[in-house]
Amino acid sequence: MDKPVSPAAGKARIAAAPFFSDRAVGIACALLAVSIWGGWIVSTRHAVHGHLPPQTVGWLRFVVPALVLAPAWWRVGFYPRRALVPFLFSFLGAGAIFFLVVGNAMRFVPAADVGPLLPGTMPLIVAAISVLFLRERLGWLRGAGFACIALGVLTLGGRGILFPEDGAWRGHLLLVTGAAMWAGNTIAFRRTGMRPTELVGLIGLWSIIILTPTGLPGVIHAVSDGYGREVLLQLVMQGLLSGVVALVAFIMAIERLGPSRAAAFTGLVPALAALIAVPVLGEHPDMPALIGVAATGIGVALASGAFSPASKAG
Repeated sequence: MDKPVSPAAGKARIAAAPFFSDRAVGIACALLAVSIWGGWIVSTRHAVHGHLPPQTVGWLRFVVPALVLAPAWWRVGFYPRRALVPFLFSFLGAGAIFFLVVGNAMRFVPAADVGPLLPGTMPLIVAAISVLFLRERLGWLRGAGFACIALGVLTLGGRGILFPEDGAWRGHLLLVTGAAMWAGNTIAFRRTGMRPTELVGLIGLWSIIILTPTGLPGVIHAVSDGYGREVLLQLVMQGLLSGVVALVAFIMAIERLGPSRAAAFTGLVPALAALIAVPVLGEHPDMPALIGVAATGIGVALASGAFSPASKAG
C-alpha cells in the first residue's frame, strides 16, 4: 500500500516539476543551437574562402530572420523604448558587426582554430563576468567544468596560437574579440525584457540595414556568375538555421538555464565543428584534438549544472 504524501512534500514536488521541465527544455535548446553552430563554422569558412565575401554571407544570414520574424519586431518597433543599452549590447554581440569580425577572422585561420577561439572561449568570458560583476557563485563542480573547457580550448587551439601561419594572429585576435562580443549578448539578453523572436528579428532588421549596401551586390554577382546553388545553401544554413533556429533556441536556453549555464554548452562547438570538418573539409583530428574534444565535453557537462542542485538563476 502506498504511503500518504504529506502536504509539504506534495507542494515541493509541484514546485520542482516546472524547474526540471525548464532545465530539460533549456538543455535541449542549447544542444540544438550548438549543433547548428558547429555546421555554421564549417559553412562560413568554406564560403569566405570561396566566392562569397563576409558581408555577402552576413546579408544571407540576417535577411531571413529580418523577414520571417517581422511580425515579432514590428510589435516592438524599430528599437526598444526601454532597455536600449542592453539591446545595443545584444546587437553588437549577435548582429552584423559581430558577423563581420568573425567572417573576416576566418579568412586568416583554418576552421580548426575557429571552434576553440570563438565558442570555446565565450563560456569562460561569461563565467568570469558573472562571477566578477554579477556576484554569481559557480560552486566547485561548475568551476571544475569551466577549467576543463579551458583545457580543451588550449589543447585544440594551442598549436595555431604558438605556431601561427602568416597572418594567422590577425584571425586569432578577431576571434577572441568576437567571443567577447557574443558573451556580452549572452549576459545582456535577459535585461532587454524582449522575447527571443522579438530580439532576433530586430537584430536581423538592423543588420540588413547595415549590410545591404555592400552585401546585396555580392549576392547578385554570385548568382549571375553561376553560383546560385551555393547562395541557396548559405541562405538555408546562415539565414534559416543559424540566423533564426539557433539564435531563438539559444536565447530560450538562456531564459531557462541562465547565462553562464547556457554559455557552457557552446564549449561543445569545437568538437562538433571538428567532426563535421572530417567529411566536408577533409580535416581529420589528431590526438591533441581528441584530448581537447574529450576535455571540452566533460567541462560542458559539469559547467552546465546538469550534476549540480544549484538554482536555475545562475
